[in-house]
Amino acid sequence: MLTSTFETPDISHITTSDANYVYEPAEDSFLFLDALQSDYEELKKSKPNICLEVGCGSGVCITFLAKMLGQQAAVYWCTDINPHAVCLAKKTAQQNGIVLEAVQTDLMQCFEARLAGEIDVLLFNPPYVVTPSEEVGGNGIEASWAGGLHGREVIDRFLPIVPKFLSKSGVLYLVVVKENKPEEIGEIMASHNFEMTTVLTRRSGPELLSVLKFRRKLTDR
Repeated sequence: MLTSTFETPDISHITTSDANYVYEPAEDSFLFLDALQSDYEELKKSKPNICLEVGCGSGVCITFLAKMLGQQAAVYWCTDINPHAVCLAKKTAQQNGIVLEAVQTDLMQCFEARLAGEIDVLLFNPPYVVTPSEEVGGNGIEASWAGGLHGREVIDRFLPIVPKFLSKSGVLYLVVVKENKPEEIGEIMASHNFEMTTVLTRRSGPELLSVLKFRRKLTDR
């Protein structure tokens, strides 16, 4: 049972023009918010210091996390390869009274020296849609959905760097669809001594969406 409920961030500032360049909050976004809310008590108890969202899009998810945790965390960061998304994420944070640092970069590339081993809460709603591989790698709105083979080409670049960035007690929340083969993702992360749990699963049209949670096995914390 939820002990606390939090309002969805105000996104009334997002315009039709914005939607031409940045992925608008949709069912996967709202599933992500629900998953974070369902884990609020655990997140609160973990006393995170640094929170970061990769591929922030409109910024609604990292803004929601910041509204939930408030000053419990010292820093909220987000990244996106799409410069329009970076600008919109900043506006979303401002619209909701949140202090947020947004950076244009590929995944977490610009933070390799600065945040290694420091991130306590890591969010990623990746480009998970199965597409031709040639659609992957752009920095426009297509970067928010084009996942290539099995929808996994960006996810598979991301997973190996997670252990480098997460703190010892850090947690990763990752959105996937059935076509991404979540069991294989779990096996990949298990090879890095991470355990996987499923926070929430929901069907949206033809998509079976899930939010997965990863943290280091107890012996590695």
